[in-house]
Amino acid sequence: MSESKRIKTALVSVYHKEGLDEIITKLHEEGVEFLSTGGTRQFIESLGYPCKAVEDLTTYPSILGGRVKTLHPKIFGGILCRRGLEQDMQQIEKYEIPEIDLVIVDLYPFEATVASGASEADIIEKIDIGGISLIRAAAKNYNDVIIVASQAQYKPLLDMLMEHGATSSLEERRWMAKEAFAVSSHYDSAIFNYFDAGEGSAFRCSVNSQKQLRYGENPHQKGYFYGNLEAMFDQIHGKEISYNNLLDINAAVDLIDEFNDPTFAILKHNNACGLASRATVLEAWKDALAGDPVSAFGGVLITNGIIDKEAAEEINKIFFEVIIAPDYDVDALEILGQKKNRIILVRKEAKLPKKQFRALLNGVLVQDKDTNIETVANLKTVTDKAPTPEEVEDMLFANKIVKNSKSNAIVLAKDKQLLASGVGQTSRVDALKQAIEKAKSFGFDLNGAVMASDAFFPFPDCVEIADKEGITAVIQPGGSVKDDLSFAYCNEHGMAMVTTGIRHFKH
Repeated sequence: MSESKRIKTALVSVYHKEGLDEIITKLHEEGVEFLSTGGTRQFIESLGYPCKAVEDLTTYPSILGGRVKTLHPKIFGGILCRRGLEQDMQQIEKYEIPEIDLVIVDLYPFEATVASGASEADIIEKIDIGGISLIRAAAKNYNDVIIVASQAQYKPLLDMLMEHGATSSLEERRWMAKEAFAVSSHYDSAIFNYFDAGEGSAFRCSVNSQKQLRYGENPHQKGYFYGNLEAMFDQIHGKEISYNNLLDINAAVDLIDEFNDPTFAILKHNNACGLASRATVLEAWKDALAGDPVSAFGGVLITNGIIDKEAAEEINKIFFEVIIAPDYDVDALEILGQKKNRIILVRKEAKLPKKQFRALLNGVLVQDKDTNIETVANLKTVTDKAPTPEEVEDMLFANKIVKNSKSNAIVLAKDKQLLASGVGQTSRVDALKQAIEKAKSFGFDLNGAVMASDAFFPFPDCVEIADKEGITAVIQPGGSVKDDLSFAYCNEHGMAMVTTGIRHFKH
């Protein structure tokens, strides 16, 4: 089979015509003949180039409101015939079928129509039949045919034409076929998920944008990100974002979205090591850093407020990897941008997925994202002593942090400041002891602090330890058969405890 193939006839039928004119002009200059339908044919002729109508070739008009235009043996025979197979060539000669060497087609905007809130009838009409069939046929016969399956492939085709005219190599045709099957599989996944309506009867997730990372979690692992980071962030400074940066950035976004007050958080290995809500971003930063100035070194910083010059001057005093904010004053950026590799991100409004999934064993785990944020209405006081309004505010604050910490987790907080947390422990007692030791090492007074746990207390041991340190109120999910033991201890020692009925395990 020949490596290089000449383009003699091109079938062009597209929804998106922006950027097509240069391609059509170049193909015409190379002597390529055009075959097209409806609006695309009018577009080609408006450029001053002749174009044969598909209807003239098939002798059938576009029927059923445009549902059937290209579905005909004279079209698909011309695409699928194998030029190196004598039997195929004899048949297309017998039935007067022209060879089609290039197919440029795209698909009706199904996903955009669904996202627009259109009616089901309108959505169904945006399920492309002829286009998807042309894509699959041309991609299958990549040995002889070039397929351009989306507007995203206009530029690669034009580059190819500019480099060596209306010819293509087998390698180029196979690459275009691969891209075409990516388009068709993504399209079918979107249609399936629409009809599945969240039932989860099968796992179909398709993301087009791929970014190769420097490496994965460790240098010996390859790493990729599939998604559109540019829709979420503008990176205005710094080095390339790494796999581990992305894990921390994701954890940071999930955490900061729990808070409405001006809040600053510092994360390390997906866990908060400092967090505070204050009247200003600067105050929030200072108290977040005080929570653990040691772990903050090399961390990921995030705030839900605009960073001004004064805040930037304080932040700039430590080494960190990434900073995320909705905006920055110009003079703040001048300060923060002094370190060449520091990643500075401006967070944009972007819709986040409602599902989470993780590959493991020989399959995939899928679950709803944990978007529940407890309020006063969710709290049930289970002790004789009710918490004060200030304790309730701190408990809800601490509960947001423990929800976004690796289990087993305990969070200690006071005055809407993270004092310390114990995370990722096999024992809840160990998590509490870790938090207490850490808080004391940074000079915090635990008297009047609150404790949040991401799971219930099957024994009163944690409550007893907390009581001895001066902690006065506890928030936990509740639900243990031995909850009464913890309740009884609190009643005996004058502690307040509330339950939420909702667990927030995080692995």
